[in-house]
Amino acid sequence: MVTTAASVLQELREVRDPEIPALDVVEMGIVRAVEIDDRGGVEVVVTPTYSGCPAMRMIEEDVVACLQRNGHANVSVRAVLSPPWTTDALDENARGKLRDFGIDPPPRRCAAAVRSAQCPRCGAESDDRVSEFGSTPCKSLWRCRECGEPFELFKPL
Repeated sequence: MVTTAASVLQELREVRDPEIPALDVVEMGIVRAVEIDDRGGVEVVVTPTYSGCPAMRMIEEDVVACLQRNGHANVSVRAVLSPPWTTDALDENARGKLRDFGIDPPPRRCAAAVRSAQCPRCGAESDDRVSEFGSTPCKSLWRCRECGEPFELFKPL
């Protein structure tokens, strides 16, 4: 079997983000690159969603375990902080999965910086931010004025 970066990226789709299990680490944009050396060793380059992300250690361990299960004996993970991860790493498919999971996806950074949150359950615009921080520091907590349900908004970074 020939190992390619594309085949490793496909295998990494098994690794879910521990804080947002609706997304895998590839579609989340955490995996920046896959490098294969001349002996078949695999190095996965990752970037945390923010520098203090408590899930990064678990993600790194899950990446190594996944690739070892898939037959890669020599696996390493290298974390890089530059360039920093931004919410622009999320494609439209990932944004849809966030919405389905109950998290209002962030706007593209080129979109207006100030906006209302949109309830992922009923679609209503909502301006009622309950807390600057939700279940993780990269999300804020909101409540919909229409249906009354709480939801999180993934902060644009």
